[in-house]
Amino acid sequence: MRTASIGGMARPPSAREAVLDAFERILIDDGERAATLEATAREAGVSKGGLLYHFGTKEALVDGLVARLDRLVDGDVAAIAQAPEGAVAHYLRTSVATGSPLDRAFVATARLAQGGHPTAQAGLRSIRRRWLATIEPHVADPTLALAISLIGDGLYFNSALGGEADDSIGRDEVDAIVALVERLAGS
Repeated sequence: MRTASIGGMARPPSAREAVLDAFERILIDDGERAATLEATAREAGVSKGGLLYHFGTKEALVDGLVARLDRLVDGDVAAIAQAPEGAVAHYLRTSVATGSPLDRAFVATARLAQGGHPTAQAGLRSIRRRWLATIEPHVADPTLALAISLIGDGLYFNSALGGEADDSIGRDEVDAIVALVERLAGS
């Protein structure tokens, strides 16, 4: 968790951010049914009234989570577009579950989307389109750009599964995939 610094001392995140952090944790660890307003307030260490001050309804809380994810994707899209190794290589190499703030917000939003939540589903569709739009200018063929996007999804899914080290794709395999895709793209 990122903290601000005041006079050399770390300041905890705002109550609003603490509520979003708690909502994410519950969604990731226990699923949507467990992510009630009461449970979120308790996990965040605030009163239910304190939670309602920042998020008047569970829908507002979901909107806040999706907005957080969108802000994190803004930074990711900028990093992809400006990556010294190239957008495609950067996108593929960073398509792994890392426990980063972006990863956590993505997983929490995906939990909501899997349960049929329309705001979460729309948010995930939007960010997938943004990632694809960031890759497309770097690849001559739009179908190849889509394939690269789907390869990134597969790398993410594989790393998110965890499991035995022998089953996971390592850095050498990712490098080989990047080299293959770059050959296909003519880079």
